[in-house]
Amino acid sequence: MPTESHAGPLRVLVLGAALRAGSTNLRLASLVARLIDDTGATADLAPLHEFDMPLYNGDVEEAHGLPPGALALRDRLKNSDAFVIASPEYNASVPGVLKNAIDWVSRVRPQPFKTKHALLVSASPSMAGGNRGLWVLRVPLEHLGTRVYPDMFSLAKSHEGFTENGDLVDPGLQTRLSETVRGFLGLVEADIRYGCLQRRWYEFLGDRTGAPVTQRAED
Repeated sequence: MPTESHAGPLRVLVLGAALRAGSTNLRLASLVARLIDDTGATADLAPLHEFDMPLYNGDVEEAHGLPPGALALRDRLKNSDAFVIASPEYNASVPGVLKNAIDWVSRVRPQPFKTKHALLVSASPSMAGGNRGLWVLRVPLEHLGTRVYPDMFSLAKSHEGFTENGDLVDPGLQTRLSETVRGFLGLVEADIRYGCLQRRWYEFLGDRTGAPVTQRAED
């Protein structure tokens, strides 16, 4: 089901999915959060290091339950209408620490990624800007029922990409990022406020909210 509507501004969790303090993905997350605030929505900026979790282990989960970091991230997701992930690219894929966080949080019931809207962005010193990692990141999120925004944003040569005040050096890229954020928020608002998105089927085998025969749910 869509997120319960509310009268206040849209609430968007912006996750900076890098542990290194000087990461350009944290700078990109900060910029996206500022652009969100500029629209009148409310950004909740959260570096991934705030959510400490061990490597996922089913025995640990069975013995001790979910770690506090996973539950804290669950709470921030639950309190948001949508989320943004600014993710590095490691070896043309998603960082292990981010995938580990997704794996832990996906164990919560009800599963908090389902029906949330997500925007994916990346920054990298490479010419691809981390875009290959974003394509990999879409797979687990969409499997979990997340509505991943089709238009992603990747900043190439990110070590040269920011001004001192945190904007992008290239005004064309700054405009494109701003338009991407606004387009994403427009889609989220259409769903949250008016529920006008076309219904679709998704399947998540770990969720038992659907019919007992098909194990499916309709959002």
